Amino acid sequence: MKLISWNVNGLRACIQKGFYEFLENAAPDCLCLQETKMQPGQADIQTPGYLQYWNSAERKGYSGTAIFTRREPLSVVLEMDDVRHVGEGRVITAEYPDFYLVTAYSPNAQEGLARLPYRMEWEDAFRAWLTALDRQKPVVVCGDLNVAHQEIDLKNPKPNRGNAGFSDEERAKMTELLAAGFTDTFRFLHPDATGAYSWWSYRYNARRNNAGWRIDYFLVSDRLQNSIKTASILSDVYGSDHCPVLLELDL
Repeated sequence: MKLISWNVNGLRACIQKGFYEFLENAAPDCLCLQETKMQPGQADIQTPGYLQYWNSAERKGYSGTAIFTRREPLSVVLEMDDVRHVGEGRVITAEYPDFYLVTAYSPNAQEGLARLPYRMEWEDAFRAWLTALDRQKPVVVCGDLNVAHQEIDLKNPKPNRGNAGFSDEERAKMTELLAAGFTDTFRFLHPDATGAYSWWSYRYNARRNNAGWRIDYFLVSDRLQNSIKTASILSDVYGSDHCPVLLELDL
């Protein structure tokens, strides 16, 4: 099964930058999107052969997630089972016979860590949601989790320590999530890979210089480790400040 996750940073803009061509050429079984920044009715998104599931933010032009899938899920749940975290369109859970697929767009802690307290609450709720699912069947989690977990996951760790996405608190929450029974698929297959990033600032020619961060992930329940065939970062794909990440599972 071929799965792709991509923070498109505005789907309508990404469509003008090759989104449809990418979807046709990559041909995943499931494509999970973050930061769609739109309501489904704001544009006619044509994805022949794919069912579409949307969780849009109440605030227009903000956040939002979507799943485009060839395989019809048994069920689809928008948001998590926590009323404190409803309205920003950050989570979709699709249930399949053998696993759950969860796509997520984690809140940004923002400049000066202004939103870090909310981010910490969200992390605890998200982990609780995933572990509850995992008690029922294996889970595949993907999305922009807005954290570079280790120093190897960003080009310039020392000057960025304490900044949003590389604060000790956010990194500790990722450690806690993995310890709860989940595997970072890219690091599982490529434990020592350097220069492997999925997001680059639009400033300072960051992408040309590969001064990036790895903040887009595929995680799986630990018991799916033997099913991981490929976990890669599609850094040659443009259209957003993020590039897609790919996971192939033998399910």
